[in-house]
Formats: sequence, structure tokens, C-alpha cells
Amino acid sequence: MRHWVDSICLIVLAFALLVRDAHADEDDKLDSIVVTATRTPTLIRDQPVRVEAVPQEEIEENLTVQPGNLSALLHELPGVRFQAASPGLGGAGLQLRGMPTRDTLVFSDGLPLLGAEPDAFGLLQTLPLDLERVEVIKGAASALYGGSALGGVLNLVSRTADSEPEILANITSRDGRDLAGFFTHKSASAWSETLTASVHDQLREDMNGDGWADLPGYRRYTVRPRLWWDGVDGRLLFLTVGVVDEDRIGGTVSGRVLPDGAVFAEELHTRRFDAGAVSKVTFQDAQVLEGRYSVTSTHLDRTFDLQRIASTQTTAFAEESLTGIAHGHHWVLGAAFEHDQLAVAAVPGVGYTYNSPALFAQDNYDVASWLAVAGSIRADENNTYGTFISPRLSALFRRVDSPWSLRASVAVGYSLPTPLLNEIEATGLGSLNPLRDLRAERAITESIDAKWADEGWDVNVSVFNSAIRHAFEVLPTGDKLQLINSTGAQRAPGAEALVGYIVGPLHALASWSHIHATQVDPGGVRREVPLVPRQSASLDAILESEKRGRIGIELDFTSKQALEYDPYRSVSPAYFSFNALAELRLGKCAIFVNAINLSNVRQTRWDPLIRPTPGPGGNPITDAWAPLDGRTFNLGVRVAL
Repeated sequence: MRHWVDSICLIVLAFALLVRDAHADEDDKLDSIVVTATRTPTLIRDQPVRVEAVPQEEIEENLTVQPGNLSALLHELPGVRFQAASPGLGGAGLQLRGMPTRDTLVFSDGLPLLGAEPDAFGLLQTLPLDLERVEVIKGAASALYGGSALGGVLNLVSRTADSEPEILANITSRDGRDLAGFFTHKSASAWSETLTASVHDQLREDMNGDGWADLPGYRRYTVRPRLWWDGVDGRLLFLTVGVVDEDRIGGTVSGRVLPDGAVFAEELHTRRFDAGAVSKVTFQDAQVLEGRYSVTSTHLDRTFDLQRIASTQTTAFAEESLTGIAHGHHWVLGAAFEHDQLAVAAVPGVGYTYNSPALFAQDNYDVASWLAVAGSIRADENNTYGTFISPRLSALFRRVDSPWSLRASVAVGYSLPTPLLNEIEATGLGSLNPLRDLRAERAITESIDAKWADEGWDVNVSVFNSAIRHAFEVLPTGDKLQLINSTGAQRAPGAEALVGYIVGPLHALASWSHIHATQVDPGGVRREVPLVPRQSASLDAILESEKRGRIGIELDFTSKQALEYDPYRSVSPAYFSFNALAELRLGKCAIFVNAINLSNVRQTRWDPLIRPTPGPGGNPITDAWAPLDGRTFNLGVRVAL
């Protein structure tokens, strides 16, 4: 392990020495972003709660790498990673600081349009072309948004009709194709509209010739219109509707079988419909009444070998809040209601219906010129598991004329039992025993974040810890899986650093995180949580010209990971991945070409993916702890309309 860490340190040090004498002539654009995920729209530099933002410039840089989903947009942020889930179909969930992926709440324009519990494919079906920025809050955010936000919040903020419309087309060396369009309309009236539509296609491919589709195939269609009404007199209305239709296919390829001589089918058909509305009314005393409403219905038709299980998840969300400023206090009072239902007719005892009304309050207060505090508290009353009180307290220490700032946060949260865990997503709900005798998870998270920004440098260092009581765990019981509560706390202490530098056309970013996530097994032994790397790091450097385009490199490092139920090894090897990016701009047209995973890292170069005998829940393959598709090239074009 040490020689890998030393290599990363040397790379970062060499880069720092290379640019130490340069001076930037650009302002820190991130600090001027107004973030909304904290409920009080404030400049990011003035927020007591630590918020990390990916602005539109960085979204555009990464958009060409994965035009069809969000997986490339967040890799530069430390402690944020896409963890493989349902590897036979290419699923993944968002993991924040070693917390389970199920505990990350995903918002789109402040609305849970992917549902209260996003499945392993929701983020992979979300198009980045229409995004203005991405906001991330790490750590328990139940005080802000309830039980689904135990691990943190991801808020996707869409582009408005003021943005430039465009079309993007892309092909890959792995027989993948993307075609997406972002269209706008803005008239002299108070109404404006945008429309995002796309079609994506990927052929399934057996990378190592073992008869299993390492790269699943899919065909996906998405449509999302958005509508804004600006009443000028302080009244605003936002409306959106979304449709996703996708077919995925993995399993054994044509003419091939598993070691036992059987064909194994794995398929998934997803149909998702959502609708949402946000209204704002500003009164003369600057108080703002805001309403947020949404409904989402996701129907999944899953085939896993001989089982075919249909399920429907429905989320209905309603919230009204009143915000005001008085005597230095920026306060929020509100009420919310969430209905979350999972219906699985073919598997008794797995579905649930949760109804959770809630009351919440928040106050941001400037105690002194160098100290701002933010306190939030929320009370949820769940129809099955009772009452939950979730507080959060944050503080910002910063002098106006100082490049230094310090943030500290402590928060308590909860999460309701759900079968949408990675281990169960891998085999489908048909492998699960009925849910019984479960308790809600409870967690406490703490973090201290220091920042220094001056002359083009932006340095962030954080230490953090989380402890989850009654954490959900999946145990094999015969040919089935059983969801239980862990007898000991799941802990994830760690540290992370993010260093950015801008000088002229050079944009550089280095990140590093260390997470020691452990849990207690049923035998009472504390061990590392599977598929959470101890160390991860990245180094990105891009030369960019607004007129000519950009060229860049990305170097990523992933350390060893503990593995579970893997017949070949108990700990994965560490690996590097190298990417090269380029874009040429010709007027309103931009041509891009990228080389992804040039080092051709592929899990099957170390071990087979297919097990000698089926694993837990009848799974014929191991977990995915490294890329399965290997080296990939993509070529595309973006055209501004």
C-alpha cells in the first residue's frame, strides 16, 4: 500500500512545485455561487454548512466523457464515488464519505424526482447536458430533508431558458451511442421553457471471452420539459415532467453457458414517470413562502435467471416553508409530508408503505463578524417506526479579510428499512426473505473543514467521522437473503483534501481521501466494510481556451478494498486509471475525443468474474471492485443552436 500512496504524494508535490511561482488573475468563481441545497440561498463562502459545488464549467469539461449519465461529473470531489451495484446490469449508487449508497438523497431542482430511495440505475439514467451546477452536502442531512438524507444530499440544478440550446452526439469504441438535445424558448411574456430529450444505445459485450456480458447492453429514451413563470412581483412558478424508458440486458451471451452448463438471463425494463412543481411568493417584508410538490412512479420488470419480478416504487412529496430575515437571523419554518411505497406482488413481505409528516425549523445567525452559526431541527412521524428527531448544528469561522475559513458540523439522522441495498439490487427482490423485526438506522456524523484560498489556489482539508447504529446488513440464508440490523455500530472515520489551482488557461485539481469504514459481523468481529477503498486520489490538469477548446489529463488511484463472498480473494489489488481528454471548438461547433482508462484496468485481468458455483442469492458473478469494460475511446460533437 505504501508505495502507491508515496507515488500519489510525489505526483501532487511535483505538480505543486511546477506551478508554485505562477499567479492567477481570475476570481474564485466557486465562492460566488449561490447554493440552494441548504434551504437558505446564500453564497457558498458564507454558508456555515460545508457545500461542495460543481459549476457549469466543470460540468462541460466532464460532459463529453459520459454524455448519457452523471458518473463522470463527481469523480474529482474527494470522498464521493460511484459504487457498483447490480454489476450484471451495470448499476451504481453514489457513496459519500463511506456511507451506504442507499443513504444519499438525490434532488433535481430541490425535488426528489428519482424517488425517496433511488435504485441502482436512477443516476445512470440522468442526463448531464441540462445541468447548471451540482451541489453536494456530505454527512447526515436528515435535519434538512428527513430520513432519506442520512448520508448526504446531491442537488442537481438545471439550466434555464437563458442558456444556449445545443445538440450532442457521441459514439464509443464499445459500440455505444448517445444523442441528446437541450432546447430553449423565451418570449416577451413571463413564461420560458426548456426541453431536454435523448436516446442512448449500448451493445452488450463480453470483454474476456468467458461467455458473460461484462458490459451490459441497453437502450434508453428520456424526455424532460421544464416551464418557468416569473411574475416579476415576487411570484415564481416552476413545473417539470420527466419520462425515462430503458431496457437493459446482461447475463450469458448468445451460445454460451455458465460452468454448470446453464444459460443465465439477466434483464431489466425501467419505466419512470415524474412530475414536480416549485412555487415562490415574496412578501413586502422580504419573507418568502415556498412550496415544493412532486410525484414519482418507477416500474421495474426484472429478470434474474428463471425469476421475473415486477415492482413499483411510488413517492409523493409535499412541502411548504416560510423564510425570513429579522435581527440578523435568516430563519426557515416549514411542514412536509412524504409517501413512499414499494409494491412487489410476487414477493410477499418485501414491500412497504411509509407515510411521514414532518415539521422543521432552521436558523442562520451571524454571531459576530468572524462567526456564523446554523442550526436545524426536524421531527418526522412515521406510520411504522414512530417519531424521529434530527438536529444539525454548523459553525463558520471566517474573517472578511482573511483567506482562511473553518467550518464545523455535527448532525444526527435516521434511515427507514428498505430492501434497496446494493447486495439485493445485484440479485433482485426475488432473492429476499420477508422483512421482519427491523429497526430504523440512526447515525451521528461530525466534520471539521478548513479552507485557504488566495491567488488562484483553493485548498480544502477535512476530517470527519460517522457512526451508524442498527446498520442494515444482508445475510445469506440458504438460497435466499435476509435483511437484518447489525449488532454493532458501522463507523467511517476519515480525512480528505481538495486542492485547486487556476493560472491563465491552466485548471488543475488534486483530491485525496482516506476512509476506514468498519462494521461488526454477526459473530461480533469488527471488519472492514466491503467495497470502500481506504485511499483514493485523483490529479486532473486541463488547458482551456474559450475560443479554441481544451485538452486535459486525469489520473485516478483506488486503493485496496475489502471483499465479501469472493471465491478468489478477500482484498482487491490497488490500481491506477489514466484518461486523456480533448475538445476542438470551431465557432458554434465543438468536436471532442476522449481516451478513457488508457491503462486498460479491468477486473477480469486479475480474476474471473464468473464464480465456480453461485454465490449469495444465486448470484453467478462476484462484486465489481474495478472497471469491467477496460480501455474505451469516444468521439462526438456538440453544436450550439
